[in-house]
Amino acid sequence: MLVRDAVGPAVEAHGLVKQFGDRRALDGVDLALPRGSFLSIFGPNGAGKTTLLRQLALLARPTRGELHILGVDALEEPDVLRSRIGLISHKSMLYGDLTAHENLEFFASLYGEPDQARIDELLRLVELDHRRNDPVRTYSRGMQQRLSIARALVNDPDLVLLDEPYSGLDPHAAELFDRLIGRVREDGRNRTFIMVSHDLAKGYALCSHALILARGQVVVCAEKQGIDAAAFKDLYLATVGMGVA
Repeated sequence: MLVRDAVGPAVEAHGLVKQFGDRRALDGVDLALPRGSFLSIFGPNGAGKTTLLRQLALLARPTRGELHILGVDALEEPDVLRSRIGLISHKSMLYGDLTAHENLEFFASLYGEPDQARIDELLRLVELDHRRNDPVRTYSRGMQQRLSIARALVNDPDLVLLDEPYSGLDPHAAELFDRLIGRVREDGRNRTFIMVSHDLAKGYALCSHALILARGQVVVCAEKQGIDAAAFKDLYLATVGMGVA
């Protein structure tokens, strides 16, 4: 039976475990994230950050545990959720030989008949309307990341996942990316964002909630309003010093 909850948490996880042989990439992760929030996930390499994001993106199943996304049991009814989730990665996931318009049209077709007005709106949003008919392989890294935002939003998702989206961007491109994310956050859709980042300053500035992972376990997860920034930085640096699992 499909259960939808329009007011409950955007993400609710209990005891998430992801096992690779003898190694636990996730080791009993609990998480409850309100709708409309922005969660930044920090931690050292090998902490389980990307593994957790892959579970939330429905790209992998946990070994055990419970996961509800947008009021739907993600393990029982993942297909119901796919159209409600968008993923922005350090990899653009675009087709280089296709134009910007063709890329968006293709990804929109995965969710039904492409909405040309929506595609036009997104190209304007990411300031690429003037390059809509150029192959994506001719784009700079920053332009590809901007188009990846449009790709992730083509299905008008309720949950937006970001996996190291600033990786490889120069300062100007990062500033443009900031501005675009700000516009998307203020578009009235009350979207929820979850971002994995190694950049403490950037991730902390953007977030409403912050989570530190180490060795597959949650060290801290709290609303930023209730966090002492200096103490959080110290905890983060100490956690990074723990190294990988």
